[in-house]
Amino acid sequence: MCFVTGSIFRRFAPFALALLITAGAQAATVNSTFTLTASAPLTGTSLVITGQATMSGVYTGNGAFTSTASLISSTPANFTITVTTGNTLTGTFTLASAALSGTGTGSLTITGGTGSYAGYTGTFSSLTETGSTSISGTSASLTLNCNGTGTVNTSGGGTTTPVPTIAAVQDAASNTPNIAQGSYFSVYGSNLHPSTQGIALPYPWLQVSNAVKVTFTPTTGGTGTDAYLVYVRADQINAILPSTAPVGSYNVTVTNGTASAPFSTQVVASKIGLFTQDQSGTGLAVVQNYISQSEVDVNRLTTGTYNGSLSSPAKPGQTLIAWGTGLSPWAAADDTAGIVHDFRGSLTIAAVVGGVSIPVDFAGRAGYAGIDQINFTLPANVPTGCAVTLQISVNGVLSAATSISIAPSASATACVQPGYTTQQLQSFDQGATITTGGFSLMQIAETVPQYGTVKLDSISGVFTQITGFQLAASSTQNPSVITSGSCMVVPSTCSGTVAATHVTSLDAGTVTLTGPAGTNLSSQKLTETSNTYSYTIGSEGISIPGQANGTILPGTYSLAGSGGTDVGPFNTSLTIGSPLTLNSPLPTTVTESAGLTLNWTGGNASDVVEIFGYSGTGCGTGANQVANAAAFYCTTTAGQKTFTVPASILTQLPTVTAGQISAGTASGGLEVFSGVTPVSFSPTLTKGGTVPSVFSSLIGVGGQAAYQ
Repeated sequence: MCFVTGSIFRRFAPFALALLITAGAQAATVNSTFTLTASAPLTGTSLVITGQATMSGVYTGNGAFTSTASLISSTPANFTITVTTGNTLTGTFTLASAALSGTGTGSLTITGGTGSYAGYTGTFSSLTETGSTSISGTSASLTLNCNGTGTVNTSGGGTTTPVPTIAAVQDAASNTPNIAQGSYFSVYGSNLHPSTQGIALPYPWLQVSNAVKVTFTPTTGGTGTDAYLVYVRADQINAILPSTAPVGSYNVTVTNGTASAPFSTQVVASKIGLFTQDQSGTGLAVVQNYISQSEVDVNRLTTGTYNGSLSSPAKPGQTLIAWGTGLSPWAAADDTAGIVHDFRGSLTIAAVVGGVSIPVDFAGRAGYAGIDQINFTLPANVPTGCAVTLQISVNGVLSAATSISIAPSASATACVQPGYTTQQLQSFDQGATITTGGFSLMQIAETVPQYGTVKLDSISGVFTQITGFQLAASSTQNPSVITSGSCMVVPSTCSGTVAATHVTSLDAGTVTLTGPAGTNLSSQKLTETSNTYSYTIGSEGISIPGQANGTILPGTYSLAGSGGTDVGPFNTSLTIGSPLTLNSPLPTTVTESAGLTLNWTGGNASDVVEIFGYSGTGCGTGANQVANAAAFYCTTTAGQKTFTVPASILTQLPTVTAGQISAGTASGGLEVFSGVTPVSFSPTLTKGGTVPSVFSSLIGVGGQAAYQ
């Protein structure tokens, strides 16, 4: 069965990036003062430094500085200063280890640039670097200030011709790095093509259009591979990577009269990604429900019409048709229409719905180059709901998680989502937004590089407004979308990806927290940043100037909001008891093929238990970020007193060694949390309606872990 409605070739969401014409080049050597004001959240053993930089005599105003530095060594790290679109300075930046908690001396070396700054060189050999470290909840960050003088040679050239600049290279479905052979992908940036309106190119597709081409060149050198161009615009190109491009590391360039700076990416044999209905790469997938030979409905929350097409939720026992890209290479279909090819003979493929693995009836090309169709039939006992997780497994490797809507029975006209009526679900299908909220107390005892064992106590929360496409986001914790007693693997990506989230944070005014005796919490005001709320209650094992000395203890916690421009006043409370206790410390090395069994005592039988692990290798620096990471989430209840993370889940995570983690080239961790049943509350909205919300708690332990 091969069905499709409408044209899929122009459905990729455009992203508005400013197109700036570069200025003329400067010339000569100038004396300059470099200043930087930046922040750097801790990611594994790396500091992702972003901030504003000035360089007197070289450019006017602030430039956007980015660099990823090692937390445990002073090895020079690559940096990029983006002055305007297409105009960048690049080189290496050394962060002094003493600057993590005081003052040290670092350096910055300019080795080149793009646009007006092509060919620039320079040295700032003695930068005074002053930093301070802060911790909020389980997150640590560095505030950094740099200042120093140097010289810059500006006679390298530069150009007044707009130079293509690549901001991201992603698969066109899940919007994540790494491109599969024979798959659809998107290049985002500026000056990629002369047209600002966008052009859908006619079939058969060419590898060069209006002197524009996208080339994948092996990082080891050799002949590059040009992609087939499907859609071109100044800030976006959609294309198909030929199946014949060998697997490996590549530099991607866009040539538009002049060539862009190379952008690092990986070509892989298979990386299935599912298209989503809001083009964000998450949420409701592009799936059709097979009704009959004459009717195929778009999968939605309710029965009706969506964008001129019939729509409905899926039903148990029904055949579904999912659309994605990256299943496998097949050179015969890279630029050929009307060819059908089923990959089931060469690959082990399954649909994973709500954690249930389902054999597929068809998986492959179905008349469209670069686009994969996956047909599967829901079992009678499939989990139901409005945001049931959907992933595709290819040879045991799972796609990024999306969701589908499944009604409880063949006669039902809508899915079921706790807290929402059928009428509300219908309004979501017609474009209405939904609001949800959640606050969580968290305590974690974890080993933090540079500090040893640290216990951190915090609270955080937010009220959000989202579309019906992102209904799964109404849960305050990602693992809540997993059926109790099951696990889910989520491929992870580096920061800097271009993807819409459709989530808006709402203002609730002043929010305060009061705890039982001994917590030092008495109408404590939470910090509000961009309508998100947080407060670091206290810490043990680390001394931070100005840090509060509270702690989370068993007892009742009261949360109150004064009301703001979006959310009205509210009061709610949560009572927590003693958390569970692991029978043995968390392992520092996890043998993936053996599974991981954890045993514990204590806690209430109904308490939720969440097990979280992750691993990944370094993602590169600046814009050249390539992901090779994954995380797993498992849930159960404390009354079970044991849980085994199966080998089939653990083997989805990249293997990383303790040595790689120590060197800062990889990260890995394992955490176990427990929490009482969340308390529901529903503040009013100032524009009418309420915000279904929860107040929850998570207390646990964690630490670094190698995966082998």
